[in-house]
Amino acid sequence: MRVCHIITRLIVGGAQENTLASVIGLRRLAGYECVDLVSGAESGAEGSLVEVARRDGVEPVWLNSLRRSINPIHDARALAGLLALLRRGRYDIVHTHSGKAGFLGRLAARAAGVPVIVHTIHGPSFGLFQSVPANAALKLAERVAGRVTTHFVSVADAMSRLWLDAGIGRPEDYTTIRSGFNVGAFTAAKPDAALRGRLGGGPVVGQVARLYELKGWETFFEVARQLPEAKFLIVGDGPWRAKLEGWAAEPALRGRVHFAGLVPPAEVPRYVASMDILVHLSRREGLPRAVAQALAAGKPVVAHPLDGTPEVVTDGETGFLVPAGDGVALADRVLRLLRDPELAASMGRRGQARVVEEFTVTEMVARLDELYRSLISKCNPG
Repeated sequence: MRVCHIITRLIVGGAQENTLASVIGLRRLAGYECVDLVSGAESGAEGSLVEVARRDGVEPVWLNSLRRSINPIHDARALAGLLALLRRGRYDIVHTHSGKAGFLGRLAARAAGVPVIVHTIHGPSFGLFQSVPANAALKLAERVAGRVTTHFVSVADAMSRLWLDAGIGRPEDYTTIRSGFNVGAFTAAKPDAALRGRLGGGPVVGQVARLYELKGWETFFEVARQLPEAKFLIVGDGPWRAKLEGWAAEPALRGRVHFAGLVPPAEVPRYVASMDILVHLSRREGLPRAVAQALAAGKPVVAHPLDGTPEVVTDGETGFLVPAGDGVALADRVLRLLRDPELAASMGRRGQARVVEEFTVTEMVARLDELYRSLISKCNPG
């Protein structure tokens, strides 16, 4: 079987880590002549997974014209480049990820005559977080690409429902496969005493997210102002870093908000294990990887009931779900967990039990392999 995965950027992020882990895992299975990875060459403040890929023997095929922003010239070149690559590769399956690569990659795969075209929905590309014109354009793009898609993989059932409600495909065209990660690294991780010492002592509330809009940073800082007894740890980087550092310099917050910056994926378990609670306040996610990772580390989560989050965070059982933007209620739930360590520990244990098997890379790759073989057999029933 010849397979090609296509993604817009190989930055440090959930969709990218999912894609790279899939490529590496599938390459180790019998029956695959090749599993290639095509990516645009753009990077950014989020960092790059290039060295991680190369360490595991994956050398991506770089397509400089494949870029996140819309540009008719670059996009036309990317489409032509993808078409040429896919024709040369004679692939049985093309599997696309992310918005731009998902749209252009599927159109190129169809034009190249690829028998099976799969697309993973890592998160919503349209929704209430977008303007009306942007929503209309993105839904149209997904409908166009959906017509040439053999099958959709969703990281959460919520993503399948969102696409179906937009009139894209039929229920039987969707399979939910959780985004796998190194679960064992989180279950085995221990709090870093030196790290907690540098934070100044006391309980630690953390968030792992890009420092940019739609990640709920306004609410994060609102909560920090209400809980003077806690320290707040931010893991991630992005264009909003200077803005957030400015907020953290307020007299009421000075010395209580700490920026870890961009942390290599292998170091994330240590940081999560050093938190007492993880908050996840993003307004736009598929099924937040950071939430599953925190639960794997036995940490309770306080988050918004958006997208796929309620599929792993059950209110009052593995954490708390609070309406988006309600900083007062959020602070109340965080304070409740900080003042009741037994409740926090029991929620963490239940969360860990829920994710420890469902989110492994082994499970993700096995389910992808099963899906691929099923789709190929339908194309070649003889």
